[in-house]
Amino acid sequence: MKLEPLRAYLLRKPGANEEFPFGPEAMVFKVMGKMFALIAWTEEPLRITLKCDPDLALSLREIYEAVQPGYYMNKKHWNTVTLDNSIADEEVLAMTDDSYCMVVGKLRKADRQKLQTMGNNKDIKI
Repeated sequence: MKLEPLRAYLLRKPGANEEFPFGPEAMVFKVMGKMFALIAWTEEPLRITLKCDPDLALSLREIYEAVQPGYYMNKKHWNTVTLDNSIADEEVLAMTDDSYCMVVGKLRKADRQKLQTMGNNKDIKI
């Protein structure tokens, strides 16, 4: 997976924005101020760190060699995925969707309602 298509996919999510709070090497994607993805964009191959259900995180680590405990993150709740083409792009995008949904699910109801109105997105659970 290439950087620009991944970046564009993440930024299309309702309320998503990109920041560099940890320096120029780490692209951070947030929704309503909460991080859901971090891309080590200067790395080759790229690495993306995503929030994940703890049980699913363990399962993904067992299935894919490219999925490791979150680098510099809570290893129970975050995975770092090396984008070396060993995981199908669709699966990587599904992981980003799960991360986004987990973060949105923990937002205040008012914030979730605000997101739901952005782009008339019915996928966001209130």
